[in-house]
Amino acid sequence: MPSGRRGVSGLYVKLVLVAAIWGAMYIAGRTVAQLLPHFTSATLRFIVASTILIALSYAREGGLTPLDHKRFAAALALGFTGVFAFNAFFFAALERIPAGRGALIMALNPVVTALGARLAFNERVAAARWLGITVALAGTAVVLTRGELPTASTGAFGTGDLLMFGSVLAWVSYTLVGRSVLKAMSPLGATTWAALFGTGMLGACAVFEQPWSAIAALPAKGWWSILFLGSFGTVVAFLWYYQGVQRLGPSRAAVFVNFVPVFGVAFAALVLDEPVLGSTIVGGVLVIAGVALTNRGARGRAARR
Repeated sequence: MPSGRRGVSGLYVKLVLVAAIWGAMYIAGRTVAQLLPHFTSATLRFIVASTILIALSYAREGGLTPLDHKRFAAALALGFTGVFAFNAFFFAALERIPAGRGALIMALNPVVTALGARLAFNERVAAARWLGITVALAGTAVVLTRGELPTASTGAFGTGDLLMFGSVLAWVSYTLVGRSVLKAMSPLGATTWAALFGTGMLGACAVFEQPWSAIAALPAKGWWSILFLGSFGTVVAFLWYYQGVQRLGPSRAAVFVNFVPVFGVAFAALVLDEPVLGSTIVGGVLVIAGVALTNRGARGRAARR
């Protein structure tokens, strides 16, 4: 097999593992969200992540990437969208909704990314992709209403669901901003600066939560969850994901988020004993099928380049 193909195949394996890690993140996030205030949870996660990322930056690149005015603004945008906003919504949502439900909502990520790429970069949305968007949204409606679609207009969407949609929008923004940033910065450099700026924003908000007694009483499972979120869920997954964005583009990299709800629902059932409803399975299949259709055109165009 040519080295180029081996490189792409290895990247695909990494992106599948990213999906598994992010699926497990919903279990770890749900655990921490029940024990600590939201901004505190996110701050502790990114203190761990930032420490590892700084060490990697010095080991691999000789230090932090220098920032000029443009890079500073770009890194600040990454920190706000992918670290501050995403995590603020993420932990607040997981305090209110089951981990598996949150993972299924986040499965809309590739669909919204495709729409965002259309608006931001004028990427064409073919008929098959519009069909995929419709199918994915229908699947999400099935999940959120537990199969009772007429209730969609009568309060089926709770606060936790809306907060998780906020996470979707934040992550899509992070992905699209990253497309431009990665032309001037390495994935490690971009991720490290995003983590540092985001940690500062989160920490400033966490102070107002006065979390000292909650941190002192945090049990071992809470600390292990934070370590997992900060190391694998952030450092490993972020770097691999950004490698995918850099090599494949945002739409093709985002397609691997298809697997996140599969891992998320499975891990939630195994670890947290969350029930798997028939509507969850049907809606999840529709979401994944819709996302696959949404990205079909993008993959085809990339293969012809």
